[in-house]
Amino acid sequence: MKRQDYLSWDEYFMGIALLSAGRSKDNNTQVGACIVSDENKILSVGYNGMPTGCSDDDMPWDREGAFLDTKYAYVCHAELNAILNRSSGSLKGARIYVSLFPCNECAKAIIQTGIREVVYMDDKYADTDSIRASKMMLKMSGVNFRQYDPTGRTVSFSL
Repeated sequence: MKRQDYLSWDEYFMGIALLSAGRSKDNNTQVGACIVSDENKILSVGYNGMPTGCSDDDMPWDREGAFLDTKYAYVCHAELNAILNRSSGSLKGARIYVSLFPCNECAKAIIQTGIREVVYMDDKYADTDSIRASKMMLKMSGVNFRQYDPTGRTVSFSL
């Protein structure tokens, strides 16, 4: 008889998004993303961080101050990183799992690449204009979004 307590696809892919978030050097917000095909194959992953070639040690990570002295001018969001990190092929019809609901800029990239569903963990900025615009564009373009429903299960494994 087969094992019954294996991970669901949502648990598996959100787990990978959360694991990817652990790569972020941001002291305040770590976001991860995992893009999967309609056949449940991983197409790409990403996390919020500085663009390739920009040293994490030399770039600002502050949240306040003059714009050019904050992270906001430089950080590449997890969703965009995952979209740009794909090795080849189309993302048309894919799903993206993200630990934080995508901002309006990431929503544009999601829509343009043909991703059809966003599965998100947290929506802590739901009351901001960025997220309102994001949700409006996603709805208008037919991209479905739904909040991940955690099972409360602790993931563990043995070798």
